[in-house]
Amino acid sequence: MPINEWSENILIAEVNDEPAFSEDLEMLMRRVEQEEGSGHDIIVNMKPVTYVNSTNIAQLLKLRKTVIAGNRRLRICAVNNQVWSVILITGLDKLFEFTDDVSTALASLQLGV
Repeated sequence: MPINEWSENILIAEVNDEPAFSEDLEMLMRRVEQEEGSGHDIIVNMKPVTYVNSTNIAQLLKLRKTVIAGNRRLRICAVNNQVWSVILITGLDKLFEFTDDVSTALASLQLGV
């Protein structure tokens, strides 16, 4: 999974579909946990992801908690319809901020929206 440092304040994580998705989220979590104080805002591009399981949901929730604890922001983008239905059923649409694509996520972070 490439983690692109888009700016000094924003990381873009290009995750893969399962089985690599779980490993990608673990790697991203380690990176976020290593950043003390001046961490990055995070964009998770989920375009290739076609399936999420309970482990993935737990990883996303842990990532959210860690990012918020560091006074940073998290955006999830490009969620396909199959994954979006799971997000709606689990109520995660109320916890996370979603955008249609990476460009929109970048704009929302830069504008502070």
